[in-house]
Amino acid sequence: MIQVRVFPFGVLKDWLGSSAATVELPANATVKDLLELLSTGWHGREPLSEKILRTIAVSVNAEYATATQALRQDDEVGLLPPVSGGNEGLERRAALTSEVIRPEVWLANARQGEDGALVVFDGIVRNNSRGRQTIYLEYEAFLELAIRQMESLAGDAIQRFGIRDAWIVHRLGRVEIGETSVLIVVASEHRAQAFEACRWLIDSLKTTVPIWKKENFTDGSAWAAGESYPASFAVTPPETEHGS
Repeated sequence: MIQVRVFPFGVLKDWLGSSAATVELPANATVKDLLELLSTGWHGREPLSEKILRTIAVSVNAEYATATQALRQDDEVGLLPPVSGGNEGLERRAALTSEVIRPEVWLANARQGEDGALVVFDGIVRNNSRGRQTIYLEYEAFLELAIRQMESLAGDAIQRFGIRDAWIVHRLGRVEIGETSVLIVVASEHRAQAFEACRWLIDSLKTTVPIWKKENFTDGSAWAAGESYPASFAVTPPETEHGS
């Protein structure tokens, strides 16, 4: 037998709790075996439904994993629901911060003489969502994996669109109405590539970076549903028996 540590994120904390859990599995267990165990109501908890299992991704030791990946003793397994997604220098292409994001600082730092265009996406917290009045938002992330994925996206955008550079910064913790929750800055010789790259970056971030949003309203709170992972990220859910 082996033991692995399971870490829930976002809405999955409501099921497993806020701390990690140790799960015992057979020596040759895979990610799929772990999900099958969790879908049975492990240790008296509510079973993870097939609907939930069809939407989550799984990481093993801070790397996205497939259903067939083998698990080993002391592996750290992240259960990642659909994502919902302070350093103002440009030394890195990605940053997570609990400080207020100042777009004008990032824009000024990004500007270079060879640039013909700077395109900015400034995601701002609004005061309403789905007909409910919003008080503030809360963001949490799988830090190591989120930074790695954000940096990978920025690098991919440079290669894909031929831009000079790109930066992504995302808030964590409590974010007030009117504050920036996510900022993307793209620098390019030509505007067309800059627009295309910026749009691709925010769309990709929303589906691949493990950051989760909790919306706090005047009449309660809820985790945002998020968007589905790409097929290459999502794990195949356990098979379920019907009609028995």
